[in-house]
Amino acid sequence: MRLRGSRKLFQEARKYLVGGVNSPVRAYKAVGGSPIFITKGKGPRIYDADNNCYLDFVMSWGALILGHAHPAVIKAINSAARNGSSFGAPTSAETELAKIIHCAIPSMEKIRLVNSGTEAAMSAVRLARGFTGKDKIIKFEGCYHGHCDSLLVKAGSGAATFGQPDSLGIPRDLSRETIVLAYNDIDAVSRVIKKEHKKIACVIIEPVAANMGVILPKIGFLVGLRELTKKYNIILIFDEVISGFRFTFGGAGNLFGINPDLTCLGKIIGGGLPLAAYGGRAEIMDKLSPLGGVYQAGTLSGNPLAVASGIATLKELARKDYACFNETVSEMCLEMEDILKMKKLKFTINRAGSIFTLFFTERKVYNYASAKSCDTKKFARFFWAMLKAGINMPPSQFEGNFVSFAHQKRDLEFMLETFAENIK
Repeated sequence: MRLRGSRKLFQEARKYLVGGVNSPVRAYKAVGGSPIFITKGKGPRIYDADNNCYLDFVMSWGALILGHAHPAVIKAINSAARNGSSFGAPTSAETELAKIIHCAIPSMEKIRLVNSGTEAAMSAVRLARGFTGKDKIIKFEGCYHGHCDSLLVKAGSGAATFGQPDSLGIPRDLSRETIVLAYNDIDAVSRVIKKEHKKIACVIIEPVAANMGVILPKIGFLVGLRELTKKYNIILIFDEVISGFRFTFGGAGNLFGINPDLTCLGKIIGGGLPLAAYGGRAEIMDKLSPLGGVYQAGTLSGNPLAVASGIATLKELARKDYACFNETVSEMCLEMEDILKMKKLKFTINRAGSIFTLFFTERKVYNYASAKSCDTKKFARFFWAMLKAGINMPPSQFEGNFVSFAHQKRDLEFMLETFAENIK
């Protein structure tokens, strides 16, 4: 595998871009070495600056569930571009996309389109605070909701304490309004809510965690959250930036039979272009300007190219067989587990639908603390072995691998063969 071209591009990028990248994980600090620079993608594959070809399991961090450069999506983007790239004014396509989302996720009675998952989560929290008149929020350790100040907070020193800033530049007074709890610990949530409910505006959570690796909610955990938040008049926010339209045509809330008060979407709904959304109960959403006093705006919100890409993507997904898709990924993960057993390796594979994480630990992984038991040095060696063999996986132990509808049976067979050759 030649990487001379990518290394040269990285050296040049570091002169002008901070760290040579525009998002930290792309710098490969978690695995060492220099990142590959991508020139094109098609279907389940990407090509780098040295013309190396990789079977891709990053898929733009889950956004490209249809694969790279899907013909219907590219056609829609090109068609929209011919009419203009941005207007800063309403278009009928925005309403069409909102209708599709509402029909797929009925709990999103009214919707606001924005540009990124961070913006959706930040705006949903602000809206919850404005609607309730309360300031404190609950989030869960290991769940990532973007880089806004209120949510970029790590756990405090105790089991259920107010959070500490997870980045320079975040005022400590603001971070103290965020309570950080362990994912899957409903007892801790219950104790804190009973004590602090008069001050808590919302609980925000990834219904299926995918930013500390893939971690499923325990049976009863999400139901317990819904019951507690309803009882104490606290807004429940599902951050479905990753899970939205990933497991089914709709949200994870649909699958679990839970209607959150607000839902955040991103990634898939933009089909690879910058687009996100938040929405929920009409009485809450109507608190937003121009109807209410909670302000949020954006010049490029509802951008015509992004909306066209999103509509094309969702129309394609509406015709897809998610059950068969998820089962195919399940079978691949089971075969990976068989390979681990055959090689007497006690690692852990977590899967949710078409996302999976191989954790380099013998422990069952059910929250952030258990995920941190992984051997990240082993993961780094595994990552490079797979990359050199033609498999592109996320350059971090604590990320999910994304399979797309473009991955064919022969692609997954290649993945299994490569995995068997390189895991030990």
